[in-house]
Amino acid sequence: MSQVIEDFAAGPRTVHSIRAFFRANTFPLVEGGAITFVWRGEAQEVRLRHWVFGLASSQNLARIAKTDVWHLTMPLPPASRVEYKFEIVRDGHGHWIQDPLNPHLARDPFGANSVAHGAGYSVPSWIHRDPESARGTYEVVEFPSAVFGRRKTKIYLPARFRSSRRYPLLIVHDGDDYLNYASLGSILDNLMARREIPDMIVAFTNSPYRIGEYANDERHARFLTDELVPYLESKFPLRAQPQARCLMGASFGAVAALSTAWRRPGFYGRLLLQSGSFAFTDIGEGNKRGPAFDPVVLFMNQLRAKPTAFSERVFVSCGMYESLIYENRSLIPLLESTGMDVRFREARDGHNWENWRDRLREGLSWLYPGTFLMMYE
Repeated sequence: MSQVIEDFAAGPRTVHSIRAFFRANTFPLVEGGAITFVWRGEAQEVRLRHWVFGLASSQNLARIAKTDVWHLTMPLPPASRVEYKFEIVRDGHGHWIQDPLNPHLARDPFGANSVAHGAGYSVPSWIHRDPESARGTYEVVEFPSAVFGRRKTKIYLPARFRSSRRYPLLIVHDGDDYLNYASLGSILDNLMARREIPDMIVAFTNSPYRIGEYANDERHARFLTDELVPYLESKFPLRAQPQARCLMGASFGAVAALSTAWRRPGFYGRLLLQSGSFAFTDIGEGNKRGPAFDPVVLFMNQLRAKPTAFSERVFVSCGMYESLIYENRSLIPLLESTGMDVRFREARDGHNWENWRDRLREGLSWLYPGTFLMMYE
């Protein structure tokens, strides 16, 4: 049990002492390598719901006798970041809520979760809008695709954009989500302003059928390589070398980036893969993740059976609290065996946008070091 909770439970349990306890502390309580979740109110049960693979996803909070205060203490390694909710059970029915005592929220396309920070974790300063960083501009291009029909793509132009210069191209899968939930717009502005990465043009792509299109669909590779890139090269001053083209994505978006580069070897010289859904099997063709992963398993099994160098530099990141950590760890020696330059980073985090956000500075600056970092390479 938390020492803070022990001291509170051992003392007088009056209305005044309970109010003083909540005024004196911030929640969740972090004490060394442990964290204590606290909720106050009347309920039959209170459960912690979290997304840490390997732990029971539902754990009950205990009620302190003669109070309406509930608590649960569990280990939390340093620098960890965990998203969670409470399930409040009344009249036999559970209702999920955010932690009312914790102001820290992480948003994603499905809503928002409360966030617990372990000792030593801090939100990176470089994700926030810096008033001294000039902002890039955005425009939306739309063109007829023979593969998918008309498609819109949001284009980022750096603040120092000049039509007389030529720029690298970064293609981001699930681009709107990266902008909305991973602060990518501010990160690009800040890193370019500080010359940690070179000025570049960024294409934020999206798919209305991402689960199918991103799962090693040959049409997706054809759309990006034969249609989108040539179209953008006709409209913007882009460098045409493979080293100047980067594909990026998270989860199924990472599968799309990897499989597209694999299908078009030598075209994309840089890859940024985050928490890729790289499902594979050692025996047979089936998998336990559902039919949507069948094309991914087929692709990964082919890649593992005959690994080849199809890019030059690959940055891979994954959360240690994800079920996908095994697959991502297994991918690294496979990629390295081909001679590609690979960097892998693990974080004490889960499968979420803020995990991917926190790795962007290192990933982008390693793939494309700017003049500030070039001297240290």
